[in-house]
Amino acid sequence: MTAASTRAAGSVGVVETQYADLPGPLRLDSGRELATVRVAYETYGALSPERDNVILVCHALSGDAHAAGRSTRPGESTRDGFGAEDRDGSAGKGLGWWDGMIGPGKAFDTDRFFVVSTNLLGGCGGTTGPSSIDPATGRPYGSDFPVITVADMVRAERALLDVLGIERLAAVAGGSLGGMQALQWAVSYPDQVDAIVVIASTHALHPQGLSWNAIARDSIMRDPDWQGGHYYGTGRTPDAGMGVARMVGHVTYLSSVSMGDKFGRRLQHADDIRYTITDAEFEVESYLRHQAETFVRRFDANTYLYTSRALTYFDLARQHGDGSLGRALQPIRARTLLIAFSSDWLYPPVASQEIHDALREQGKPVELHVIDAPYGHDCFLLEEARQTPIIQAFLGSDEKEAP
Repeated sequence: MTAASTRAAGSVGVVETQYADLPGPLRLDSGRELATVRVAYETYGALSPERDNVILVCHALSGDAHAAGRSTRPGESTRDGFGAEDRDGSAGKGLGWWDGMIGPGKAFDTDRFFVVSTNLLGGCGGTTGPSSIDPATGRPYGSDFPVITVADMVRAERALLDVLGIERLAAVAGGSLGGMQALQWAVSYPDQVDAIVVIASTHALHPQGLSWNAIARDSIMRDPDWQGGHYYGTGRTPDAGMGVARMVGHVTYLSSVSMGDKFGRRLQHADDIRYTITDAEFEVESYLRHQAETFVRRFDANTYLYTSRALTYFDLARQHGDGSLGRALQPIRARTLLIAFSSDWLYPPVASQEIHDALREQGKPVELHVIDAPYGHDCFLLEEARQTPIIQAFLGSDEKEAP
């Protein structure tokens, strides 16, 4: 255990998002390229003179570059895991989505590491995405934006680090889609990553996950206000479809136990049912409507479509191993930490176990921790205290990279 785990954790303070324009075009897996790409990012801590203490933190589907501290421009927070309002109250509005994990004395200790967080390619938090201006037309890309993959996101991150003069990473870390990016980093750039921290993630989304993502995307595209993806500037946005997509997605992030504990079958406004179709009769219905309303105010529907599609395409065995996960993971030289949660049925522990076993069979350094917790997939945002000592011990390990 590192010394960081024994002292009081602190905040990185007020942070301003920065922006960098990549110096050249970005070639994509689809065969297309983006001529110009801007990346939004934040940094926390101090870069060592040797530039060898960098941790890249990657966010999940609905996140952004603001991972820690308090934003100079607080709006609708992306710190929105299950029970976030109960945990943070009004203070959560300006906090980064992983504030409990990044800072002095925290899991990713900024007294020791220089942490970089970016908004992923295709995002709507400052990085080039569907809502950005297409230089060829002078109008927002909309659905003319090229389809992207997790590997494309990682290429954009690699290009940003080149701009920042950072060649090697002490670690890449993330949960959910962020964990997919960490795995992709270790496969694509094996000589540039010392360690990866993969939380509540997978080497390929299971069919049930593919199905729920398909329903969420269809709910957006079937909204007449989507307008084929070209709704910018029309005064109409697919809020209804986007709200349903968020409701569907949010339920997949939870567990039956956590929803039963928080809501049960309690009614929202009365002691008995009111025989209405349109009103939210139950607390859980009201909660989901609230989640939908807040989400559509801060997130772009096209970004949801493109990011959801990217995470469903992710399949290391198919993309890098000719169907074999073990073959796909052969290039990895990074030490690997896998954290999964017992109640996560969207990214179940069995997926992390498969990664662990494939790496172990090849003699690569890997450890797996399954945390018994009731909140489903959202555990990676909520169970910060239980993840922290595991990550601190892993990052403080003297074990060297695999040969």
